Amino acid sequence: MKILSTKNNLQILHEDNHIIVVNKRVGDIVQGDKTGDKPLSEVVKEYIKVKYNKPGEVFLGVVHRLDRPTTGIVVFARTSKALTRLNEMFSNRETQKTYWAVVKKKLAKSEDKLIHYLKRNEKNNTSKAHLKEVPESKLASLDYKIIKELNNYFALEINLHTGRHHQIRAQLSAIGSPIKGDLKYGFDRSNPDGGIHLHARKLVFTHPVTKEKIEIVAPIPEDVIWKSI
Repeated sequence: MKILSTKNNLQILHEDNHIIVVNKRVGDIVQGDKTGDKPLSEVVKEYIKVKYNKPGEVFLGVVHRLDRPTTGIVVFARTSKALTRLNEMFSNRETQKTYWAVVKKKLAKSEDKLIHYLKRNEKNNTSKAHLKEVPESKLASLDYKIIKELNNYFALEINLHTGRHHQIRAQLSAIGSPIKGDLKYGFDRSNPDGGIHLHARKLVFTHPVTKEKIEIVAPIPEDVIWKSI
């Protein structure tokens, strides 16, 4: 059963005067879109308003997003100063992002670097990975390694070098190993909660104000397969 985040059950991973970091659940949408569903950003605002008894509108900046069916680390800025600096950091790739993914098909190599050119299709909200550059495509690069062989699946640790739309999903699909539950990218059946087995596991970055090194690890979802890793 899918449980969305509310102000009372938010999984806070880090919180200070300038930033707040949340462990996103399956189905949480980070920022408002055409669905009209309540976004995680609004839930976090409610949490801050209640916890700190803030009158009026609460400031909260969305720094980056995670796909709706994925889980893991999402960073929000609590001040405009932090937002500006975090935006620069994320756009300049001054962060280290590590993801965990579960796939069914064994990959040809236990670890490898994948390089593709991703072209986004706005109509069906997908990205297609090409081996060679095509018009309007963007370079996409990641490293993966198998961290555990499960009964029917393989758990991967992935380090991103670029931040493209649906990058991990599209690149793993392109080598014949779509993520468990990811119907959009070729997996044969959906997960019961409508999510996919892709988790933003770890994020390392410099605090936008204090300049200290922040390393955050997001606990994995309550799920039999995740728990066996």
